[in-house]
Amino acid sequence: MTERNLNLLHPRDQIIMIIDRIYKKGLTTTSGGNISIMDENGDMWVTPSGVDKGSLKLTDIMQVKPDGTIIGQHKPSMEYPFHKAIYEKRPDIKAVVHAHPPALVSFSIVKQIPNTNVIPQAKKVCGPIGYAKYFVPGSRKLGDSISEQFEKGYDAVMMENHGVVVGSSDLIKAYECFETLEFSSRTLVNSKIIGEPNFLTDKQIEGFEQQIPLNHPQMVSVSHTSSEKAIRKEIRDMVRRACDQGLMMSSYGTVSVRWEKNNFLITPTNAIRWDIQLDDIVQIKDGKCEPWKIPSRSTWLHQKIYEMHPEINAIILTQPEYLMAYGVTHKKLDVRTIPESWIFLQDMENVPFGTHFKNNDTIPGKISKSNPGVIIENDSVLMTGASLLQAFDRLEVAEFSAKSLVMGTSLGAFSPMEDEVIEELRDKFC
Repeated sequence: MTERNLNLLHPRDQIIMIIDRIYKKGLTTTSGGNISIMDENGDMWVTPSGVDKGSLKLTDIMQVKPDGTIIGQHKPSMEYPFHKAIYEKRPDIKAVVHAHPPALVSFSIVKQIPNTNVIPQAKKVCGPIGYAKYFVPGSRKLGDSISEQFEKGYDAVMMENHGVVVGSSDLIKAYECFETLEFSSRTLVNSKIIGEPNFLTDKQIEGFEQQIPLNHPQMVSVSHTSSEKAIRKEIRDMVRRACDQGLMMSSYGTVSVRWEKNNFLITPTNAIRWDIQLDDIVQIKDGKCEPWKIPSRSTWLHQKIYEMHPEINAIILTQPEYLMAYGVTHKKLDVRTIPESWIFLQDMENVPFGTHFKNNDTIPGKISKSNPGVIIENDSVLMTGASLLQAFDRLEVAEFSAKSLVMGTSLGAFSPMEDEVIEELRDKFC
């Protein structure tokens, strides 16, 4: 469901779609969190109190009229007063998300605000973060504490010992901010386990934003062959799968597949990754893209890799949370820990932030059979394959390896495989 279509759904449908996603991604509990939408009539639609978040139905969503009349078969969330206070202080906000995702709760209980300069898109998606003092849930004092922060211009507010609340002009933008802020927090928590995080400067983030190809050359006419249509479906299904498995999120992630010669299909800029549609995907042919579409900001990089490496037919660029701990600390991922990791990844390297920007040949030059992927510091992981499935498999193996290493750090010193073991693997599998 694209953003433009999501906003055409009834508020009940929107709330069910997003709360289901939040629950399934482990970002709230059965009883925790609440979502609301303020519609054009001044009616608030809000999740109910005391109803299982894992099985909400359309009829469970409550309606609160401007005069306070409550319509529905339950009580509205006990927190709906602070939703109401936010809408009163900020008429531009039309949707509010509140939940207790683990990493953000970690920050809330140590009274810290996560630094969103840890990854490039977070600052733009989340904006500056406010902080609301603790008061009893559902109380007038809590509502005042939170709404005062929104009145100051914050769209995301950390709640002391409580979690986070996010507001935006529509529900999909609020969810995107909520998800990105939690991801940034998880990245920081994981990076603290293995080292110390490094942060991007505002100038580096500006450089990232300037990579969007607003003036990419466009085709005059477009043809959609059977093979091209099959690739569109392959990309769509794999992007959704990556989102479901926590390897990609709403605000970041690119997939491309070679179509014919050096022509390929690629995901667009600013799409909702977890519900990407077939017609969102952009065809790149002879260096030109489909008219009226904006391809990924890394399109030039994919083009260069395909030109230099005829054996590569698929590329994934994304932000898995444990691999990003290595990207943020600038530490090398030691894949000599288990045989499968080394066989799939061999000597996976880190490259500095900015080497994925236009006209930098560093990454295309580093990609090879023995180095199918790289970690771009403070940005993402780039993985290649002879097929999209192979690239995805390698990405999964890399993320599982990174997760094992992050977890293992608390247990003691690692015992990587000896050089002779690596040579045996090299003889057998390379």
